Amino acid sequence: MRKRFEQQLSFGQIPIEDLKLSAKTKNSLNELLAALQVIYMNKEYNEKIFSVLEKYICSDKKQTGRKGMDLWHIFVLSQVRMCMNTSYNILHDLANNHKNLRKLMGIEKVFGFEPIEFEYQNIYDNISLLSDQMLKEINAIVLEFGHREVFKKKETSALRLKTDSFVVESNVHFPTDYNLLWDCARKCLDTVYKFLGKYPGIKGWRKIHNWKAEMKGLMRELGKASASGGKGKQERVLLSAKRYLTKANALLNKLQTELPDFPVLDKTDLLYVIALEGFMDLLAKHIDLTKRRIIQGESIPHSEKMFSIFETYNRMDQKRKNAP
Repeated sequence: MRKRFEQQLSFGQIPIEDLKLSAKTKNSLNELLAALQVIYMNKEYNEKIFSVLEKYICSDKKQTGRKGMDLWHIFVLSQVRMCMNTSYNILHDLANNHKNLRKLMGIEKVFGFEPIEFEYQNIYDNISLLSDQMLKEINAIVLEFGHREVFKKKETSALRLKTDSFVVESNVHFPTDYNLLWDCARKCLDTVYKFLGKYPGIKGWRKIHNWKAEMKGLMRELGKASASGGKGKQERVLLSAKRYLTKANALLNKLQTELPDFPVLDKTDLLYVIALEGFMDLLAKHIDLTKRRIIQGESIPHSEKMFSIFETYNRMDQKRKNAP
């Protein structure tokens, strides 16, 4: 037998409405408790949430027998667990020791009175009753509450939120189009290695070690030419770039010719092919970028640049000179 939650005040018990949360404390748990307290005191949305909980948890249960955990306790603890992405062990500790959480649940008492505590298994068995569909319906009610009651938006107005952003440093080498081209070529050849290891009978790749060594050597040659100074630098850079691009184009053409003959007999082979096709696309892209920048002297738009072929979400952050 379960009940929603009707706080029948006894000696030493603290009403949920009397919970005082510090506005200066900016953490996810404190903000969640404040939101749940407002929802609890709003009769309309309180009723909606309890209706959903009863529909999924109490619909097939008898109204007799031993009293189970109140629906309000289940709802609060489940929201805390999702908000903090925490384990049941930590949730058990919070339920028995976090004063503000216990006040919101309506079980905290003043000093000198016997406290109400939960067993770990009791929390686990009850919180695990919440299904994905139930959580979707509850989340929809909470969003509706925020839209209509907190932000006071009209039904025709879109809900807009603001958030802060920050830059996180990535552990990648300094990106240039020609060394990213080498990364693409290297990963293409590494994937071919995997096919050769699984199917030694594949022909046409007897000199795969030479392909890798020559591509790496030409990339380093171009890097040295770009970093050096002196008379004739531009000519040396152009010559190195042309040799590098010629070899890269030859590799790309060979991969495009040989790929259809690679055996695809299981899911692993299919994953290899998908990965190889992805690296081949990136190889073609960086051949084009290197050619346009070095050979044709074009300034590449920032939107076309890549800073890692492995962490493609990386972006270059440049501080303004007048920034504090």
